[in-house]
Amino acid sequence: MRKFTEISAMAIAVILGTSVMITGCGANGSQEADGEAAKTEEKSSAGGEDGVFTIAYAPNESTDQSTDARNGLAKDLEEALGCEVEEIQASDYNAIIEALRTDKADMAYLGALSVALAEERAGAEPIVMKAEDGDPEKAVYHSVLVANASNDEINSIEDIKGKTMAFVDPDSTSGNLVPAMDIIHAFPDEELNSDKLHTNGDFFEAVSYSGSHQAGLQAVIKGDVDVVPISDQILASEIANGNAKDSDVKIIHESDAIPAEGMVVAESVDEDTKKMLTDFLTSYDNEAYFTDVIKKEGARFVECSAEDYEPIVELNKTLNQE
Repeated sequence: MRKFTEISAMAIAVILGTSVMITGCGANGSQEADGEAAKTEEKSSAGGEDGVFTIAYAPNESTDQSTDARNGLAKDLEEALGCEVEEIQASDYNAIIEALRTDKADMAYLGALSVALAEERAGAEPIVMKAEDGDPEKAVYHSVLVANASNDEINSIEDIKGKTMAFVDPDSTSGNLVPAMDIIHAFPDEELNSDKLHTNGDFFEAVSYSGSHQAGLQAVIKGDVDVVPISDQILASEIANGNAKDSDVKIIHESDAIPAEGMVVAESVDEDTKKMLTDFLTSYDNEAYFTDVIKKEGARFVECSAEDYEPIVELNKTLNQE
């Protein structure tokens, strides 16, 4: 079983070694006697200089239930690409974007905002996105604000002022960007902006980042914080896997539809490899992977482009201008 390595933005270079330039994964097969040079050339181009194609995941996809499913995709992708495939766990979304920028990761699974930021900061390109039932019209999900079910003081978004909040990550779509904008719109007289929402004592009594949707959910269940945002699909997955009970929390607000998470490839990945990856992912049907890693039973990947994430790009610009 492959080792699923945890990385941070500062530790990427140390853990993964030298920069990798992807020129595709060379084909397997027999070589003629005069093909030793070609063999060597193929080896050097398979997954870059080290012959390894690297997929980065955020903490949300690194649960115990997802380990075998992640490994299964890596093994299947090895056969398709003809080179070794490994997975790394980044400490946060920014670390993944940095890994893509420095060619320490060749592909990554990211939320909508991080997809947009990876394109802007690292030249990464989205190739597929998650869609319920493989239907492009259903390539969406929602952010929900949840509170402890026993907390009688919080029953709607209008009740959260002065309470404690744990957002997920600064670059999280459903864990920060979308709920922040929804809160701003719910309190028009407060003249809120991102800084006020993320500063202790300005709007919330205390505000923090949990680091993952799962950690935030457990914090609100334990009573460590009053309110947290979470992807509705991750919430459903945590309940289905027995990590939380439906009776533990209550949903006090649901956002409008958000473009679904997607797979992006680093700028250095060549066009032939992009096509191979797109074909592989859009035909991939390992249900365990979509249930345990992608957090949506019955989902599949559909082809996408940067245009699908333009609403999130605009939303992020609006928030930063508030």
